[in-house]
Amino acid sequence: MASRSELTLFQRGEIIGAWKCGLSEAKIAAILGRAPGTVHNIIVAYRDNQQEKPPARPGRPKKITPRDSRAVKRIFQQNRRTNLKEIKDQFTTSTSKKIGLNTIRRHLHEIGFHGRVGVRKPLVTKKNQVKRLNWAKERQKWDDEWSDIIWSDESKFELFRGDGRRWVWRRPHEKYDVKCLIPTTKSGQDGVMVWGCFTKHGLGPLVRLDGKITAKEYITVLQNHLIPYMNTLENKENVKFQEDNAPIHTARIAKKWKDENNVISLPWPAQSPDMNPIEHLWDELERRIRSCKPLPKSKEDLWQMLQKEWYNIDASVYQNLVDSMPRRIAAVMQSKGNPTKY
Repeated sequence: MASRSELTLFQRGEIIGAWKCGLSEAKIAAILGRAPGTVHNIIVAYRDNQQEKPPARPGRPKKITPRDSRAVKRIFQQNRRTNLKEIKDQFTTSTSKKIGLNTIRRHLHEIGFHGRVGVRKPLVTKKNQVKRLNWAKERQKWDDEWSDIIWSDESKFELFRGDGRRWVWRRPHEKYDVKCLIPTTKSGQDGVMVWGCFTKHGLGPLVRLDGKITAKEYITVLQNHLIPYMNTLENKENVKFQEDNAPIHTARIAKKWKDENNVISLPWPAQSPDMNPIEHLWDELERRIRSCKPLPKSKEDLWQMLQKEWYNIDASVYQNLVDSMPRRIAAVMQSKGNPTKY
């Protein structure tokens, strides 16, 4: 009895070879023990199309039709931070069609979307987007001017912090797309708050801040640490002081103190840590602390490590950060004021 299994390439070759030798289809079927219809189909495929291999099987039809695919896209493009289960539930609600999580995941991969950890960036409003863009345009021709800026900021370094990662669905080139960013929020975890500053010419002091800082306490920090640091700079008459728009920085008494002490402030757009190179200096300090063995177990241990690692940062690190300012400006202009990769 003829076999019903798929013939191998060798077995198909036997049939074709016998036919080339002049044997009839019936004779070939009898000699090789194949079904006459199978022999006929193989010979016709070779004679008419030179086809030696079996034709590819169409396989099972896809569960997700083109219409279903459009429905899936609409769901996750409305919110890139949605998860697979939410996509599945919304799809079922809108189409009354049930499909599995693996089917949805596989389809998203097929059309180029993959789950990735979302990049955390401050939320930039439309109003601040315009201000950021204008600020960048006004300084797009700056070069040596960046060397005379004192960059400053406060930062909190936490104990035993989780990674807090959140996932988004995006294509490879959409890492910094606004829809794929994770807006940052303040953390309430235990840690040490510090204030620091630097220029291209050297690191400034690192100051520990305890409790809630008021404008008066901020002035004390500037009086005791910023002014002495400024006096060490060769070009101190031309330096400008950068700070963000935190309430303690913009308070009336803080502005008055800066005017009385000839501290010239650099205008600064809100929600713009990507334009402040000290943010990357904090990242460098964070990496150094996390690489310490053992990790700090108390706030006092953490503070001691922060001081040690701060002053061990190589000059090339903060000099390169200042040199990156023209590229940061260009990135803000290219993004039309939206958050950038920095």
